[in-house]
Parts: sequence; structure tokens; C-alpha cells
Amino acid sequence: MGFACIVLSGILDVFANLALQKSNGFRNIKWGFLALVLVDGAFLLLSAAISWYDIVLPVAYTLWGAIGVLGSVAGGYYFFGQSLKSIGYIGIILIITAVGLLNFA
Repeated sequence: MGFACIVLSGILDVFANLALQKSNGFRNIKWGFLALVLVDGAFLLLSAAISWYDIVLPVAYTLWGAIGVLGSVAGGYYFFGQSLKSIGYIGIILIITAVGLLNFA
């Protein structure tokens, strides 16, 4: 159940990032407010995974961050047409490798 909290928290973080992009620097207050609500929910779920399900902070935060980064890159590409330079793709490969190695720790 703790892993599910982290995954859901990461998904909320991705949606918060997309809403923040859509808010255009909080010029569109509705999207900005939605981003704040979503990021609050993400941190609450991350906190629940750490405190209720005894997942250690380094593992939880690493998984949460990886989901957030990868999801934000995918969402930015899909919804806003944003793309990465080649060094960005190397970074994505490193993130996936790091999360995979973390499973063996």
C-alpha cells in the first residue's frame, strides 16, 4: 500500500506541474490554485507512505521524484509540444537506471 501511495503521489505531482504550466505564471488563477491543491495532495500521500507504511525517506523521495520528472517530461511533450535536447534523454536513461538500481539496495 505504501508503494501505491508513492505512485499516486507522483501522478499528482505530474498533474500539478502540468497545471502550473497551464497557469502561465499564475496569470490564470484557477490553474494556479489547482496546481497548489494537487501538490498539497502529493505531499500528503508522500508523507503517508513514509509515516504509515514505514517506507524510508530516501527510497520514497527518489521514486516520487523519478515519477514526477518522467511524467512531467511526457506530459510536457504530449500536451505542450515541449521536447528535450539529447542530453535530456541521457538524463532520463540515468533516472531509470538509478531507480532500477535502487530496487537492489
